[in-house]
Amino acid sequence: MKALFPGMALAALLGACGGEDTDSKVKAPGAEETARTAVLEKGADILQNKPPIEALNTYLDGFHFYSGNMKGQMEAHHYCSIVNEDLTQCVIFDGNTGNAKIMGLEYIVSERLFRTLPPQEKALWHSHVYEVKSGTLVAPGIPDAAEKALMKKLVTTYGKTWHTWHTDLDKNLPLGVPQLMMGFTADGQADPAMIAVRDRNMGVSSEKKRTERADIATPAIEPGADAWQSGSPIQIADPTGTEAHAPHGAQTGAPKPAASPAAAH
Repeated sequence: MKALFPGMALAALLGACGGEDTDSKVKAPGAEETARTAVLEKGADILQNKPPIEALNTYLDGFHFYSGNMKGQMEAHHYCSIVNEDLTQCVIFDGNTGNAKIMGLEYIVSERLFRTLPPQEKALWHSHVYEVKSGTLVAPGIPDAAEKALMKKLVTTYGKTWHTWHTDLDKNLPLGVPQLMMGFTADGQADPAMIAVRDRNMGVSSEKKRTERADIATPAIEPGADAWQSGSPIQIADPTGTEAHAPHGAQTGAPKPAASPAAAH
């Protein structure tokens, strides 16, 4: 077990309730689980060790959009493992209940590691400054002081995110190819209604957290990150010809951010 904060064990911090549950909106096709399968599943649960799964002991909730298509926005539930002080890896789900579907992965690196990346690689990564300062990135269920300490660590980090199941579009099965995702960088980009629903479900207030995080230092964003802002979004073209996926990579023009009060602190 790795401690995320000095003197604090994650197991103790994450035992608290994180507000209301958010169910998956995807209904996968297929026959109902049989009693035999249920027994096999239960046996595996009892008998098999699962260290990689057990290491996913940090829960973060935030929002993503498709690189090159800011209109494609969604909530993302991150279950993360702290590899070391400079690297975190997260599995992303479309909900926080047992029926949640895996949407993708996010790798989070420190500013120090990000600086070592070649320019072409940096273009795949997004900053976390606005997500932290705006209060929209939350760690449900942990004490406010612990969450703020976590956010002070995350504000200087960078994430590379790929979604493999586009649950905003594909309500049955994961179709098409992985898509590169980005994080918001200024006010006026994320859908306020989307944030309001999340806040209500989680029992949190993004605006209150914005105020509480005003004293978190705002680092300068490293050159190369958030490439979509320079009019150079990167996306994988979908060779399957799935019409619904075309806008993900087709919209190369993305609005440049306006000045944000969150970034002024």
